[in-house]
Amino acid sequence: MKQCTEKCKNYKAQKPVSTGRYASGQKRCQFCEIFIQWDGLYCPCCNSKLRSGPRSREGKEKYQLEIAA
Repeated sequence: MKQCTEKCKNYKAQKPVSTGRYASGQKRCQFCEIFIQWDGLYCPCCNSKLRSGPRSREGKEKYQLEIAA
């Protein structure tokens, strides 16, 4: 079973003002429930796969507009 060891707190990302989180390169760990600034595909804390894009239709549309600009 995966367990959050709170190492991810060292990589916690602040919310950007001008763009969305995913457009600025942040990723989300669904298990730890935190946005982090990390280059890898897996969470440095719990080793679960990081989400690098929005899930909702509205979020995906907004993300496409942000990366196209």
